Amino acid sequence: MTHNPPRLVGLAQLSLLNTAPPELVGIAAEAGFDFIGVRVRPVTPIERPYDLQPGSSMQRETRSRMQDTGVTVRDIEFLLLDGSNQREAWLRMMEAGQALGASTLTVAGADPDSARLVHTLALMTEDGRGFGITPTLEAISYQPVASIAQAADIARQAGCRIVVDTLHFNRYNGPGAARQWEELRANTDMVPLLQLCDGPAERPVTREALVAESRSEREVPGAGAFGLADVVAALPDGLPVSAETPSDRRVAELGELGWARLLKSGLDAVLATAGTVRTTANLQGTGTK
Repeated sequence: MTHNPPRLVGLAQLSLLNTAPPELVGIAAEAGFDFIGVRVRPVTPIERPYDLQPGSSMQRETRSRMQDTGVTVRDIEFLLLDGSNQREAWLRMMEAGQALGASTLTVAGADPDSARLVHTLALMTEDGRGFGITPTLEAISYQPVASIAQAADIARQAGCRIVVDTLHFNRYNGPGAARQWEELRANTDMVPLLQLCDGPAERPVTREALVAESRSEREVPGAGAFGLADVVAALPDGLPVSAETPSDRRVAELGELGWARLLKSGLDAVLATAGTVRTTANLQGTGTK
């Protein structure tokens, strides 16, 4: 009888954006997570930057905490590919990621020229091989690359992979939105990591509201209307999952560790339900959704 290895669960940097990576490692360990995601490059001008380049004091401290706790770094972020020449930026990110043991680098597609985006990602993928890091293209509901179908098509052409975020999976309402589930199931081989959060069924009306929800006010996994267990069950058994669930309000109320523990509890409950969904579907000989 074979036994599947335990599923690895992680804590994304965005869940505790203002927590420096060394402290994030310690919090993740106390809350029961196996790995973290690290933001080695700020996305907005107001974000706190973290110097994680090889040789920096923060990089050394982060690695020391990792060794002490057993928590690893699986993914690094974040680069918005907008059509400009950003090779120097991604090479520095890859240097930091390699030193931390990361295997993927999350990017988003803001370039409306899909052919140019494919070319950029192909170059980035080639560069990543030397660092042991693969770019993962995330479909962002308010960016030009917004759907699973778009992201998977571009990634296949470029030779990289995609990351699925359940917020943007649920918020996409563009062409082909009704086929999101079909596209998810058709591209499971492209997904090395699933990012989980929850939220209300009603989609924010404006782009500004979508951005605000995405960056600072998501729901604990299992506490909203996203049907997360079905998403987990639709992807390969054992696929690593990460809680990417920012909430400025609740971090202030609960503290960093309290918030991390709440996310871990919610994530565990979703995974348990997903196991039941998968078992039921197998017995009935049908897929989810």
